[in-house]
Amino acid sequence: MHQSKDPLHGKTLLMIMEHLHAHYSWEELSDAININCFKSDPSIKSSLTFLRKTPWARKKVEDFYIDSLK
Repeated sequence: MHQSKDPLHGKTLLMIMEHLHAHYSWEELSDAININCFKSDPSIKSSLTFLRKTPWARKKVEDFYIDSLK
């Protein structure tokens, strides 16, 4: 059976956000990734709504998540 080397394989955006929020405060996330959904009244739900509609922001969050695994 082939296992994917992609660290995002099998991960939902919700899983990624829950992982990041468990390890970083909203302030730390907004410092690392300059997007308003982490600065203005942040929540996982509002972040997911924004990130699902905004591919460039989702890419930044996914890249940050991959870096956080190292």
